[in-house]
Amino acid sequence: MKDEPLPPPIEGYLEHLRVQRRVAELTLRAYARDLAQLARLADEAGVALEAVQAHHVRRWLGRLHAGGLSGRSLARTLSAWRGCYRWWGRQGGIAHNPVEGVKAPKAPRTLPKALSVEQSVALAEQGPSAADDPVLAARDRCIVELLYGCGLRVSELAGLDLRATPASRGWVDLDGAEVHVLGKGGKRRSVPVGRAALQALREWLAQRPRLVPSDEAALLLSERGKRLSVQQIRVRLSRRALQAGVPTRVHPHMLRHSFASHLLQSSGDLRAVQELLGHAHITTTQIYTRLDFQHLARAYDAAHPRARRKP
Repeated sequence: MKDEPLPPPIEGYLEHLRVQRRVAELTLRAYARDLAQLARLADEAGVALEAVQAHHVRRWLGRLHAGGLSGRSLARTLSAWRGCYRWWGRQGGIAHNPVEGVKAPKAPRTLPKALSVEQSVALAEQGPSAADDPVLAARDRCIVELLYGCGLRVSELAGLDLRATPASRGWVDLDGAEVHVLGKGGKRRSVPVGRAALQALREWLAQRPRLVPSDEAALLLSERGKRLSVQQIRVRLSRRALQAGVPTRVHPHMLRHSFASHLLQSSGDLRAVQELLGHAHITTTQIYTRLDFQHLARAYDAAHPRARRKP
């Protein structure tokens, strides 16, 4: 996870995140990078971590900003530093948190990228070419249907098992038409599986035994019969998007955004979308209302007589 030894307080905090908070592996790596940077900056300044003051943090923040780090990246970095000092203070290691009250420069809030309904459907319904292996084609269609139909994170999808076991991070319940996943912060949630996704699941499960012995737990498998990795899912999705003629680079999280945006456009139920996505705070989900407004604004500009410009 890291290339260099870290000071004991940082190691202790990362262990707390891993064991107590059950933070996702990718998030843990990001925290480790940000905290390693804090240790390097303090070392270069000749300041012990416990002696860091707010003016040090502001100086380092300005240095990172001048080096090209964006406002969003700086906010994430500060969050990691702040959390570490907060935890350290609770352990009795320091008397104050030097990062408390220090704010990153404001960053423009970008909207999540979502496909149109037509593009999403084309991606899901893309049929195999003559050269495609029908087993892998069934698996790839299942990938798209679960990402778009259930709004799963790619890590949640990769972690799905055929059935629940004590070691499962997530599993499929075909009879109940649900998937159960372990999301961010170790929070479990259940998401309904729609008709199209359920059909894709059944078609893949009918083909799956041709890849692997029946005792393999993972739902999605590579050609070698091993659990499909997050990177492999990204590659397969990108390939399928090219075949479907989708005129943009498609990544798994884009289908999660599309799920949320299209569901909100149809239902208007922000609280339900929050539950399905597994967001801890509804403010995270509210960004999709801005996508919905953009959709309405484009429809207005295209259709309303008073919105059209004169030739």
